[in-house]
Amino acid sequence: MERMLVLQSDFGLSDGAVSAMYGVALSVNPDLRISNLTHDIPPYNVWEASYRLLQTVSYWPEGTVFVSVVDPGVGSKRKSLIAKLASNQFIITPDNGTLTHLIKTKGLEEVRELDEVRNRLPNSGESYTFHGRDIYAYTGARLASGVISFEESGKKIEPTTIVQLSIQDATISDTKVNGSIDILDVRFGNIWTNIHRSLFTQLGINYGDLVDVAIEDGTRQVYKHTMSFGRSFADTLIGKTVLYVNSIDHIAIGINQGSFAKAYGVGTGYNWKIKIQPIV
Repeated sequence: MERMLVLQSDFGLSDGAVSAMYGVALSVNPDLRISNLTHDIPPYNVWEASYRLLQTVSYWPEGTVFVSVVDPGVGSKRKSLIAKLASNQFIITPDNGTLTHLIKTKGLEEVRELDEVRNRLPNSGESYTFHGRDIYAYTGARLASGVISFEESGKKIEPTTIVQLSIQDATISDTKVNGSIDILDVRFGNIWTNIHRSLFTQLGINYGDLVDVAIEDGTRQVYKHTMSFGRSFADTLIGKTVLYVNSIDHIAIGINQGSFAKAYGVGTGYNWKIKIQPIV
């Protein structure tokens, strides 16, 4: 069965790296359907690579093969993986934490350690810095085209043995919800939190209600204001903030036709905390 191949990397599009991956995949099967998830992951940012898979994978058909190459350990002893999700989709990626969010939200049905000797572009054996082309795109195309099966890709390993990043869960008390800022809606500067809508609604907040929002970077408070909870940016004036449910059902904050992240110098990661409390 022929599947689709979806590519993600931190390579950017300013040189020929991504084009080379396309070329290798199409040399396996000229009729293969290939799409890009993104190639604008910040260099070496495994966390964002993991999150963008979470953001995207659920909207692709069963059987889709994803290749994610954010690989600061390329050429080292780090393993290469092929993971089969419970949704019967496949992820080919370094063993560096890229699967973290999918493990937490979708679950892995099976994981195999990719045999990098057998699954390698012919005549590329002395190249150790472009596994995205020589191993991952090549193997992804062969798997998507049915040249190899998942079982033929390498030995089966225990999912508990692979590398995972630390994920912090949001928490709730009687009066507020505490979370962290996981990622940015990059182009528009909205901040996306780890607070799921189902947790947030336990506070009894309805559309149009006002909430107090505080954001801290470690011990430094960078933002503390009141804003409304809206369905979309249309629920507030241009230049004003709004708290809303984003496209993956988590709580987010933005400015109508502005960048919240730039306006207030807000970043992402473990140290960036957010507290949301209804005004009663």
